[in-house]
Amino acid sequence: MKTGWLAAALLVAGAHGALAKTCDVKTMGAKGDGVTKDTEAIQKAIDTCTVVTLSGGKFLSGPLEIKSGVTLDVETGAMLLGSTDRADYKAATLMRQPTVLPFLHIVNADNVKITGGGTIDGQGKVWWDYVKGAKDAGVLGNDHPRPMGLLIDHSKHVTVENITIQNAGFWQVVPYYSDYLVFSHLRVLAPQRGAPNTDGIDPFSSSHIKIDHYFSSVGDDNIAIKSGAINSPGPDAPSEDIVITDCIFESGHGLSIGSEIAGGVHHVHAERISFKGTDQGIRVKANRDRGNDTSDLTFKDITMDDVRTSILISEYYPKAMPEGEVASAPITRLTPHFHDIHIENVKSVNSDWAGVIVGLPESPVTDISLKNVSIQAKKGMQIGYANVTLDGVTISSADGNPITKGAAAEISGK
Repeated sequence: MKTGWLAAALLVAGAHGALAKTCDVKTMGAKGDGVTKDTEAIQKAIDTCTVVTLSGGKFLSGPLEIKSGVTLDVETGAMLLGSTDRADYKAATLMRQPTVLPFLHIVNADNVKITGGGTIDGQGKVWWDYVKGAKDAGVLGNDHPRPMGLLIDHSKHVTVENITIQNAGFWQVVPYYSDYLVFSHLRVLAPQRGAPNTDGIDPFSSSHIKIDHYFSSVGDDNIAIKSGAINSPGPDAPSEDIVITDCIFESGHGLSIGSEIAGGVHHVHAERISFKGTDQGIRVKANRDRGNDTSDLTFKDITMDDVRTSILISEYYPKAMPEGEVASAPITRLTPHFHDIHIENVKSVNSDWAGVIVGLPESPVTDISLKNVSIQAKKGMQIGYANVTLDGVTISSADGNPITKGAAAEISGK
């Protein structure tokens, strides 16, 4: 039986399908030769049809806006290519920050679908080269803005399935203040090196999301759940009710919550995730300038091989651990508070570092449980300013210190 919100979303999609008007973009004048810009023809099809089909070609385009009730069907063998002309991506204010238009934009829309078995390629190398040496290139609002691949902006009932999205200039798939979203049988790709900040899926202040059978090999976070900018004045909505199942992550920075979570993150369940060669595995991260209540997170049935850091829960990002003794600070609206995090049935081999669980003196990490966790690593796990319960935890470390207990660490079980 399907859950209530997912069943409702499918019902809406089914009802819309009965009224569909299908257009092949070639009938609107698209060439599909990979050279001619087909932006105008594709946008015309989106504006006049409910099912927009791209087949049998490589369709070069500048930014496109996908409207309510539209299915974008990029068929197997077809490619939708982002223009490499930077001038095509006009300046815009998005996500409260100055930037440029994304390649694909779903804004204030309802009932949208992207599917078909083909490939959407942002051709982002021109943008990756553009930011070489730039300061804060990975922060939205910097002076070297780059286009996101797909921005789902204040929208609902959006499905992205059976498609490959790759090589965006910046973050690749970004739900922003959007709800009731399904990402299924999706591949998101970018080179491991030379493609900075090409995160896979970054839900930002968004809720009721299902990510299932998702393969990701990218240049940054495979998933990063966020909810508010650094030093945000607020208000910020949380990201919550997110289910992640049956995923494979290869190159990338793993499954992250944070670091920008000024609105908080709640009710995230990740199960049956395989990490192979990622920099990180499970990662929950923030700092005093970007946190909030982050709770009810579960990670279950996880395998990791050749992952640099298996488990990282830290309120000191971008550092993993504090340097020296840490003084307590006043609690503010941006103080991170991590609690009720449960990690179960994890097997990690060939790891450099088993990990770290560390809170702030004024906001310790509380109610953390590790059950049936086996980690083989060069370096053991460090725990400080945290309350952690262990049940069937085995850490084999080359340094001979499976767990190092730091300041204000409370560890029970084994």
